[in-house]
Amino acid sequence: MPALLIIKNGRVIDPAAKRDKVSDVFIADGKFVKTLTPAQKKTAQVIDARGLVVCPGLVDIHVHFREPGQTHKETILTGSQAAAAGGFTSVVCMPNTSPVADNTGTIQLINAAAANAPVHVYATGCITVGMKGQQLAPHGSLKKAGVVALTDDGLCVQSNELMHRAVEYAKMFDLTILDHCQDESMTDKAVMNEGVMSTRLGLKGWPHAAEDIIVARNIILSRYTGAHIHMQHISSAHSVELMRRAKQDKVNVTAEATPHHIALTEDALGTYDTNLKMNPPLRTEADRQAIIAGLKDGTLDCIGTDHAPHSPEEKDREFDYAPNGIIGLETALPICLDVLVRKSKFKLTQVIDLMTRKAANILKLPAGTLAAGAVADVCIFNPNETWLYNTYGAFSKSINSPWNQQQLTGRVKTTIVAGKIVYANGKMV
Repeated sequence: MPALLIIKNGRVIDPAAKRDKVSDVFIADGKFVKTLTPAQKKTAQVIDARGLVVCPGLVDIHVHFREPGQTHKETILTGSQAAAAGGFTSVVCMPNTSPVADNTGTIQLINAAAANAPVHVYATGCITVGMKGQQLAPHGSLKKAGVVALTDDGLCVQSNELMHRAVEYAKMFDLTILDHCQDESMTDKAVMNEGVMSTRLGLKGWPHAAEDIIVARNIILSRYTGAHIHMQHISSAHSVELMRRAKQDKVNVTAEATPHHIALTEDALGTYDTNLKMNPPLRTEADRQAIIAGLKDGTLDCIGTDHAPHSPEEKDREFDYAPNGIIGLETALPICLDVLVRKSKFKLTQVIDLMTRKAANILKLPAGTLAAGAVADVCIFNPNETWLYNTYGAFSKSINSPWNQQQLTGRVKTTIVAGKIVYANGKMV
């Protein structure tokens, strides 16, 4: 792969630099540069991006790649290929693997596998030993092993005192706590949002109050300790309002929304399709609109896919017994373009900001900009191309997507990581 690259004639959008104009992007030795010399330009590979958008590589701080231990669902390699196909160049893996990532040995194993991935893969460590919510994991050792955050994602630390100690230690080690906000005493055996729809379908309901209570707790703990707590996959209008007030008070909290929570509601569950079963569950239209409003006014800080692969055998069960989660890396960009830009009148620059700079800043990742000197991670996409998404022809090892066999608009054409083309025109390079 050539060390010199010129991306010409594209609409270059770099929210970090407030840049949005048709221009060229230059790359040398894996970094962005202001320009190339005449001699370098003669030997550089040229990508003509006329009619396309050129932006920083997308950043996702919430994915599940299932390695080690659950590689029948996904591996770091297949998950990374799905990320590249979706325009993502930096992803942050959750620690609910088998065994869970609560020790340096597992982190080293993950980092070793990530070294061969086509995108930048960052590991997180557990808040508690075994993700059991009873004893703190060795946060200092995990930091030395290279984790970028701490989380028991998939589970929520139920003890307020243990969470208090956890955020104090995390602050000491300059680590962010990522929290899946759920009061488990209110959601036992719950499988969808509690309301009229759950009653109609005869399914146990998951009240939004179970999320709101933990979001409120985390805001209180952040205010008390000064620690940075990030709320994962916000799904409730009440939680959005709690975050809005916390932001107004300058509390050190951030939050994300998922593409599925801005695109879908509980009304889609009428067919008992387990590809629509997730945690937190799809909620009401009022909740969906509140999440979109939160993204628009800055209350919610970024988009995170919560890419959660499961095998067909696991998902092909009664709704009550199927696991939670859907895949989302390859569909995130077109879904966000449709819901936010075309239907909710966001500016394209704002959506790219949510998926690049703002996501990277939450965990201080070296990503999200096209500035000279930065690592040359690029996403080139056609915002107007319509294509058929087929999970059987996609890159993820799993197929649990509610968008299978649907026409999507907005397609990634080329993904560049550290100056190297890793994905182009539907194929890994």
